[in-house]
Amino acid sequence: MAVIESYALTDVGQQRDHNEDSHGLIPELNLFVVADGMGGHAAGEVASAMAVEEIKKVVLSNEDQIRKFESGDPDVSKFDILMLLEQAVQSACLAIFREAQNDSAKRGMGTTCDALLIINDRGYVVHVGDSRVYMLRQGKVHQLTTDHSLMNELVKRGKFTKEEFLASPYAEQKNALTRAVGVYESIESDTFDFPVLPGDNFLLCSDGLSAYLDDIIIDETFRDENLQSVAQSFIDTANRGGGHDNITAVLVRMPMEGDVQDAINKAAEISLSMDVLHTIKIFKHLQYQELVLVHSYTELRSYPPGSVIVTQGEMGDELFIIVRGKVRVESDGKLITHLSDRTHFGEMALVDREPRSATVIAESTTKVLILKKKDFYKIIRTEHALATKLLWSFIEELTTKLRNTTVQLKDLRVAEDLDFEEELDLVEEPEDASAKEKTIDITPPIPEN
Repeated sequence: MAVIESYALTDVGQQRDHNEDSHGLIPELNLFVVADGMGGHAAGEVASAMAVEEIKKVVLSNEDQIRKFESGDPDVSKFDILMLLEQAVQSACLAIFREAQNDSAKRGMGTTCDALLIINDRGYVVHVGDSRVYMLRQGKVHQLTTDHSLMNELVKRGKFTKEEFLASPYAEQKNALTRAVGVYESIESDTFDFPVLPGDNFLLCSDGLSAYLDDIIIDETFRDENLQSVAQSFIDTANRGGGHDNITAVLVRMPMEGDVQDAINKAAEISLSMDVLHTIKIFKHLQYQELVLVHSYTELRSYPPGSVIVTQGEMGDELFIIVRGKVRVESDGKLITHLSDRTHFGEMALVDREPRSATVIAESTTKVLILKKKDFYKIIRTEHALATKLLWSFIEELTTKLRNTTVQLKDLRVAEDLDFEEELDLVEEPEDASAKEKTIDITPPIPEN
């Protein structure tokens, strides 16, 4: 693994008498964890500390699996790593719940939890609650996690817009958690992975810090080369803002090693892929965090000129999204159309089992994002809110295609009717002409005077 720089700092804040935040790091495995506890007096700090320690314990006990994946062992996949993180959170959840059941003073205690595990050039995140994971990449800040709060949940379900919720009687409960580790025996966590690049910076923090942050503050604070100073600056920012809660910052900085230009090019390619993904109608309603999740299931392939990407008549199970390049689409050897950047083809393969209706050939070097049917269904099964957006967009796309087909059929029918009428006119004209000629032939000539 690359040597990754990290630093963590916590502070009680300005309005609390004890600190219920916890954090943990395992530098040799590149694991970073933050948790923000809740519950009765001292119970919150118990829950957060238990969560951090349990996650560290589960990950350490599976170090062999992580090392195998790191070395490229085909028996371990990225989904195994995500399942490991989910297992770690579930183990923490059960441990906290049982502790609360055994001590009435701790009943109802729970904690938020965010963990980041970096292996080679990918990051793996597990998230529960309203602590957050931010990524700063080449001057752009991305919030990778979505708060599990009452407001977000109701907005996600379409009950309110954000503005409507803030104007409603429920506004005072906008930060109430809809998910926490340890309140029940098990918990649904968000897990996803994403590409990590040299020079990337990450901030894992409790809501006692995120409440005082914006993209400009995060970008400017990370400009300091000393991570200890960066951490202190974040703490100071929250305390100057009022320090209404405990404040914790876990910082991670990827080393800028190797060819800097190569890293810049790779970052640009990933950024372009994400941007192209968002322009496709099926994914147009997704937020950045959801795009990151979908992107993690895609594969980027490059096809040289003349390569056959899809063959007519063959069974297919992939959606192709053109990131860069140009292709031609043929049916029975006849050109149908050309497609280029930010277009897609093969989407019907995600929902049916019919043979491909056309052949697609690269006309120039073409890079495409590929989403397989099995991964599409995996997203739908595991990400319910995201599934609703995807299926709704898919219905819109199919409806548009149906309308266009209906219009084309109508135009074709009109054209056929016109052709038929023209044929009738052509048939009648020669018959009339022939009749006239016959009349002339049988009429005797008028004698001359």
